[in-house]
Amino acid sequence: MSDHALLLDQVSIKFPIRSWERSFGKNFKQLLSKNTQIKDHFTALDKISLKILSGERVGIIGLNGAGKTTLLKTMAGIYPPFSGSVSIKGHVCPLLEFVTGFEMNLTGWDNIRIRGMLLGMNLEEIEEKISDIADFSELGEFLDLPVRTYSSGMFIRLAFSVSTSINPELLLIDEVFAAGDVNFAAKAKKRMFDFISQGKLLVFASHDIQLVESLCDRVIWIDKGHLMEDGNPKDVLSSYLRYQQKLFQN
Repeated sequence: MSDHALLLDQVSIKFPIRSWERSFGKNFKQLLSKNTQIKDHFTALDKISLKILSGERVGIIGLNGAGKTTLLKTMAGIYPPFSGSVSIKGHVCPLLEFVTGFEMNLTGWDNIRIRGMLLGMNLEEIEEKISDIADFSELGEFLDLPVRTYSSGMFIRLAFSVSTSINPELLLIDEVFAAGDVNFAAKAKKRMFDFISQGKLLVFASHDIQLVESLCDRVIWIDKGHLMEDGNPKDVLSSYLRYQQKLFQN
């Protein structure tokens, strides 16, 4: 497709620094050099411009704190830009913070219904899909238990199973395999390839270089909120690994 599914134009995301931090800085201002300025905000993304097309498999890489999750939340429309603009076309399904949205004292079955409604399904649609969702999750009798008893891997199974059942146009994923087992990771990877084969868009943030290389046809590298490189996986991943090596040597 020639039209974009996601367009970010000079997008900056800034978060305010808490007032007590500003006060602490003012109290110790005399300890700072004359050229040091006390900031009242933190820039998480700095003038990011990206055009992503439907059908692309895009990986986002970067060190911890680079801005990967912030970028995904901006793409999902969760964070409004401080400056610049974001254009989103199609139904977006973000799989970001898996515990968010779960009712911890309710069962897995109840949470399938709740998360399904949050994703835009009505009760009839949910009941039609609930058996398939349960089968894909492989949680079995655990679905009868409160989700407060679940491990992080079980949260991922349930959240991924529900979220991918709605067949969205844009799927945004943040480290979905981090706490999952090998067998479920393989199932999830196959489902994502099936999703992509329909011409949908996948944006996937991960520290797993091999997974990004195998799954994605485009890689975006960000560092400290800045866009470092955007291109084919081989070139961008090579640059990123050289950068990591240089950091570790220093």
